[in-house]
Amino acid sequence: MRVVIVDDHPLVRKGLASILTMSGTIELLGEATNGKEALELFKTTKPELALVDLRLGRESGLDLIKEAQHQGVRCKFVVLTSSTDEKDFMGAKELDVAGYILKEALPEELLHALNMIRKGRNYYDQGVLDFAINMRKAPGKERVMDSLTPKETEVLIELGKGLSNKEISQMLYITEYTVKKHVSQVLAKLNLADRTHAALYANAKGLVQYVVN
Repeated sequence: MRVVIVDDHPLVRKGLASILTMSGTIELLGEATNGKEALELFKTTKPELALVDLRLGRESGLDLIKEAQHQGVRCKFVVLTSSTDEKDFMGAKELDVAGYILKEALPEELLHALNMIRKGRNYYDQGVLDFAINMRKAPGKERVMDSLTPKETEVLIELGKGLSNKEISQMLYITEYTVKKHVSQVLAKLNLADRTHAALYANAKGLVQYVVN
């Protein structure tokens, strides 16, 4: 996998570069310290994935990602941050980033995340999941897994893997209409705002098991 690093801290860039070279499957194409350098780096190297710091000095990593997408950059983006703020996370989700990883993550966790993303999955740091599981709870209403039917639980698990309704229908051998109905029931029973929160919930509850080669 061809990767670039965008971070304004030299020590962080050096540490990330060292971790990536450990994998044996990642090719580090270059580094950038700000938005201008990053956009030029994307243009010249055409990476498959960019690790982008949420805070680039006085700049925003999310603004950089948005501008890169506007310019037609075709690569996956992973946000690196120390923030578990809901606004930051949801802003990253709106840009359809492939990953949101806390800088406190261990090297093996980062490599695991990148391996999952390489296989087409999204990855959200467990620290983010722990925070997200408590987001937007309605007063006096708990999320009870036991209220789900077996099929609804299966749908929830597939949501946790980031699958679309069409992919879930193929995986579970049911129609897309039935999947949509189950998704609605899952959101209602667990008091979740949308399928993104359902995916976070499934992962935070340990329902999703990934096989790492």
